[in-house]
Amino acid sequence: MTIRRCLPWPDKRLRTKAEPVAEVTEEIRAIWQDMVDTMEAMPGVGLAAPQIGVMLRLAVVDGSTERGRAVLMANPEILHASVELRAHEEASPNLPGVSAKLKRPRAVTVRYMNAAGVTTRRDFIGIEATSVQHQIDHLNGRMYFDNLSKTKRDMLLRKARKQKG
Repeated sequence: MTIRRCLPWPDKRLRTKAEPVAEVTEEIRAIWQDMVDTMEAMPGVGLAAPQIGVMLRLAVVDGSTERGRAVLMANPEILHASVELRAHEEASPNLPGVSAKLKRPRAVTVRYMNAAGVTTRRDFIGIEATSVQHQIDHLNGRMYFDNLSKTKRDMLLRKARKQKG
């Protein structure tokens, strides 16, 4: 079990688009395992590789109550998003101590390469849909607070700096 350190905001890697994964190798599987260990130690419902300084399009999501059901994804992309939105409080271990309520599509269909290296698609609903969208933002160099208005984003970052202080 390896718990990785999450990069502290404003590390520039958090603003960098991650590189696609060509194939699922033992090295990729080992990174996924570290990501699951790190996510569960937080505890959180998802983690993207750039959050731990690995600049690959890898994400893990586990919204189950019993844990141990993480979905391992390489190169995830949203194919379809529901019109219906769902509000959820979002946060990030890269900027601890602050969070914001965001509205995102309640359900998404995602295409990704699974642990066997096979491209598949899956529907995510509720907390897992929110988490997948949050992780894909990270893979594209975006943080959840980028979805806020400038005023709310500035307030959140000011509060985070004050807490770090």
